[in-house]
Amino acid sequence: MSKTPILSYTPKALAQKLVEEGFKSFNASQIFDWVYRKKELDFLEMTNLPQTLRGFLDEHYSIDLLHEIIRQTSEDGTVKFLFSLQDGFAIESVLMTHEYGLSLCVTSQVGCSMGCTFCASGLKKRTRNLEVFELVSQILTVEHLLQVKISHVVVMGTGEPFDNYDNVINFIKIINDNMGLAIGQRHITVSTCGIVPRIYQYAEEPIRSNLAIRLHAPNDALRTSLMPINKRYPLAEVIEACKVYFDKTSRRVTFEYILLGGVNDSISQADELSDLLRGLNAYVNLIPYNPVSEFDHQKTDPETASRFFDRLIKRGIVATLRREQGGDIDAACGQLRMKSERK
Repeated sequence: MSKTPILSYTPKALAQKLVEEGFKSFNASQIFDWVYRKKELDFLEMTNLPQTLRGFLDEHYSIDLLHEIIRQTSEDGTVKFLFSLQDGFAIESVLMTHEYGLSLCVTSQVGCSMGCTFCASGLKKRTRNLEVFELVSQILTVEHLLQVKISHVVVMGTGEPFDNYDNVINFIKIINDNMGLAIGQRHITVSTCGIVPRIYQYAEEPIRSNLAIRLHAPNDALRTSLMPINKRYPLAEVIEACKVYFDKTSRRVTFEYILLGGVNDSISQADELSDLLRGLNAYVNLIPYNPVSEFDHQKTDPETASRFFDRLIKRGIVATLRREQGGDIDAACGQLRMKSERK
């Protein structure tokens, strides 16, 4: 008999399940304390639980960490993991060090069907969504392997999070809950290619985690050539959804913009981008490109990137030019998985 992953339960759902099985609802908080605070992986060692409950949990439930296949460590401290799932598929997670703490980039799907023409993730089409426990396990596994505390989470790895909406939302509820990992709402970001109906739905969620839009182009023609999803949800619809999101949540929207040499990094395109976002409570995160051998795109040179950034600032757009991280390892999403599968 296969066991049920306990990491898929929110505190409320676990309490309800325990009551249905004849136990006490407060046992859920005890279990969460053991798993998420004490990092105990053996139910039989949860000594303040009744012995009957410990036996029941050991028989019917599991605490599933991921199996590490490959670990790459950059000179700048970035660590990239390739993990194996129980069904043999592999996923990537990336740990980054910032002044404000440790941030983990989490994968939401096995493969990706967005088909962006610069991203290694899409070279393998989506096989399936990750389950809640597989999302949570990425954090717990990295914390276990490195003996660290992750303070920030970005759902920006392989896959489109809003195509795995319910699981991603339950994942956020678990890691945000004080009985879970207690990661603050403002320290959790979901990055989407712009699935418009889900942006509206996300605006109604009680948890006010951050929203990031993978923009990467200032007009429909270029964005469609880079990101096929733009055919279904063009820029005007994405921007309107972001306006509604801000009105509902009062939370600023981040627009991610990977700089591709000679493609989207000209001064005129910086002007287009600033015109597109003017009037929004928006923040532009300019991201250096990590080249992928399967694509012809190249990274923008530092001087051009600085000019693009300066132009946005001059035209009143709040922006940052992200420092390059992990350039000496397989840093791009999907790159390590592809490299591993070729061997």
